[in-house]
Amino acid sequence: MAISLAVQKKPMSHISGIIVHQTGGATAQSAFNSYKAGGSGAHFLIDKDGTIYQTASLNYQTWHVGKLQARCLVNMACAPIELEALKKFNPTSEHRREIAKKVPNRYPANQDSIGIELVGEALPKTVPEEKRVYETVTKEQNASLKWLIDQLRFNFKIPLTEVFRHPVVSRKNPTEAATARW
Repeated sequence: MAISLAVQKKPMSHISGIIVHQTGGATAQSAFNSYKAGGSGAHFLIDKDGTIYQTASLNYQTWHVGKLQARCLVNMACAPIELEALKKFNPTSEHRREIAKKVPNRYPANQDSIGIELVGEALPKTVPEEKRVYETVTKEQNASLKWLIDQLRFNFKIPLTEVFRHPVVSRKNPTEAATARW
């Protein structure tokens, strides 16, 4: 699979972090088909056998993160006014406040992060999406993921503290990429 122009969005001038995802589909081909349709996608896809595909240029944003969660809660560094605003559950407002900050005061976002997807389904399909559990990442995927993250971190001077699983930065299924290792 070559770079998918359909998932490339605005130019990305600076890279601050890396976000690791799982596709939700059973095969790399299902991810490629989704990418062709446009919308969301990531810069890299790692198949179950460890094959790495670059699916977007690192010069462009892809939509892979979603609405950011408040990083100050994890870091225990929220200003009183932020804590007050966070009492009211409003993910859109929370994202707007977060995106106005710079990394490391917020999590990396679409505008400044590289997305890596690992092929892996959330199962069983018979239950609601939020109750599904993502497949275990294969040892081949983890080996490729480690290599790729090491290369990206070296080339873009990304600290390890700015590499995250998708559910850490955005409200996603907590089992997504839970078995990914780098």
